[in-house]
Amino acid sequence: MASTTSSGKSLDKIELQQLDPQELKTWIKTQALDLGFSDCVIAKPDAQDQMPRFKEYLKRGYHADMHYLEENLEKRADPTLLVPGTKSIICVRMNYLVASPKPRYVPFEPNSAIIARYARGRDYHKVMRGRLKTLASRIKEKVGDFESRPFADSAPIFEKSLAESAGMGWTGKHTLLIHKKSGSFFVLGELFTSLDLPFDQPATAHCGSCTACIDICPTQAIVEPYMLDARKCIAYLTIEYKGIIPEELRSGIGNRIFGCDDCQLICPWNGFAKTALIPDFDPRHSLDDISLLEIWQWDEVTFLAKTEGSPIRRTGYQSFKRNIAIGLGNAPYSAEIVSQLQEAKALHDEIVNVHIEWAIQQQLQQINVPE
Repeated sequence: MASTTSSGKSLDKIELQQLDPQELKTWIKTQALDLGFSDCVIAKPDAQDQMPRFKEYLKRGYHADMHYLEENLEKRADPTLLVPGTKSIICVRMNYLVASPKPRYVPFEPNSAIIARYARGRDYHKVMRGRLKTLASRIKEKVGDFESRPFADSAPIFEKSLAESAGMGWTGKHTLLIHKKSGSFFVLGELFTSLDLPFDQPATAHCGSCTACIDICPTQAIVEPYMLDARKCIAYLTIEYKGIIPEELRSGIGNRIFGCDDCQLICPWNGFAKTALIPDFDPRHSLDDISLLEIWQWDEVTFLAKTEGSPIRRTGYQSFKRNIAIGLGNAPYSAEIVSQLQEAKALHDEIVNVHIEWAIQQQLQQINVPE
């Protein structure tokens, strides 16, 4: 019995060996777009060319304490070791902007809590994997049985490199993938398959002499074109890192409490950025417009309730409050901020309190009042 897609199209099961590979590839791409993906390309399961630069990145210690990046290097280079039998990789992306930002502009809103745009709605990893599984089911109904496995930032895979090798864009100097007609505000996913599909060809790079992303980075984490030092990167510091953030980086963090979009906001190619095709990225709990003081009021129960199904849950409550404390320290002086910070000392762990003390000092220095 033939099944139907969400758009009502019939999926007639055809023997795999009877299908023209090029026609099947075209059909798969049509299904991917129907499922809300913004683009779909077919990549060769080979990333050997990435290893020299990646090993240099590790050698310099730019991966900070993300020691898992040192593991499974062979599988990163050869995806067929990660999933034996893989013959092609279906690479997809999802645009996540809800509204198009003003081109080449980083807003200055020092009392607002800034959360990276990808993280304001539902956790994209869940959205991506769910839709990739649906895509695999549709293909199976079309061609019969085949092997597949979906990924979304969840395994030792050079996601950007595979997508780039198949023409989804080029790697910008900020190390993110850029698409000529869609900018860089998108997330990636992959479906490893046992299908023999024709591979797409790489696109050309178009950064030229532009250094806007390097120049705008608040903590100078882009140490050279195409090389990012995670130890300085606000995304790493506010999401992955659980310790005491070095004092010399705190003023640069500003009011960014989860991630950072500055290098993307300033990129000229994001003048072409497209908005999301699905509602999952719509902001929850006013996370696109919330003040530092308001979000500082969240206790752990509130944090867990309001970050359910959100990527923000990843950072953990104490680190989240650490980040907000830094934001409050960088905000314009307010007696209310100082009062709220002082009252909160008894509620948090030692790491958070180091940042609360610093934030109080930063506030008081603005009015030259000794503590």
